[in-house]
Amino acid sequence: MSRKTNRTVYLNGEYLPEGEAKVSIFDRGFLMADGVYEVTSVLGGKLLDFDGHAVRLERSLGELDMAAPISKEDLLEGHRELVRLNDINDGMIYLQITRGAPDDRDFVFPDPNETPSTIVLFTQNKPGMADSPVAKVGLKVISIEDQRWGRRDIKTVQLLYPSMGKMMAKAAGVDDAWLVEDGVVTEGTSNNAYIVKGGKIITRHLSNEILHGITRKAVLRFAREAQMEVEERAFTIEEAQGADEAFITSASTFVMPVVEVDGAAVGTGTPGPVAARLREIYLEESRKAAI
Repeated sequence: MSRKTNRTVYLNGEYLPEGEAKVSIFDRGFLMADGVYEVTSVLGGKLLDFDGHAVRLERSLGELDMAAPISKEDLLEGHRELVRLNDINDGMIYLQITRGAPDDRDFVFPDPNETPSTIVLFTQNKPGMADSPVAKVGLKVISIEDQRWGRRDIKTVQLLYPSMGKMMAKAAGVDDAWLVEDGVVTEGTSNNAYIVKGGKIITRHLSNEILHGITRKAVLRFAREAQMEVEERAFTIEEAQGADEAFITSASTFVMPVVEVDGAAVGTGTPGPVAARLREIYLEESRKAAI
């Protein structure tokens, strides 16, 4: 499939045709996965939960001892300008900040006064993203061992094992994988994981073991506001298989039902009412608050 190459991207303060945007071979994002990222969804030409992503970005940078190289205001301007330049109605904006490109490869961090960070922004056009037909049929997942590093709460560009997990799922003929550590689910390859039992929403508690999802935070707030019971704790694959419903959340999928875990149907094997209602509430409230 051919890909249009007339997209405008942002690189270190400049708006460039994507084919002209170049990053040094010595960039630590390339050599060391020494960088962080965020993905902000766009619906109706507006940004969903930009503030949440900006706050998490600042935290990720701090955890890696990287100074924020751009203000929140300039970052917002960059996001909005790319939406305008690329005529994005529905889609995503990917942001990556690395520790920059020193003169040579070295494990030791470069002096930030001598090596500026690399900042990249690009858009992905996804027409009709909120109306995904997958939400009507649900996802099938397998479980795999969680072999990632210990600081999953930092949204780094170290995405090799999640990519391997996606490929394991593809090889198994399913949609995605849930990661399991010490007998309990941590999260999905690129999403937070949930089950519903007796009307109660159960999802892993926040810690270094999982990403502190921006969509997760919003969905749990909306659930509590709708008088739904929420329990934040670890759960097993067996619990998921015996649950009434299961679902995932992420910035790009919003709330997406899971109907099969390791070959066993969850509930009726079709998307359930809790996930459907949460998706509806999330999209409605997020559209209202979009900027």
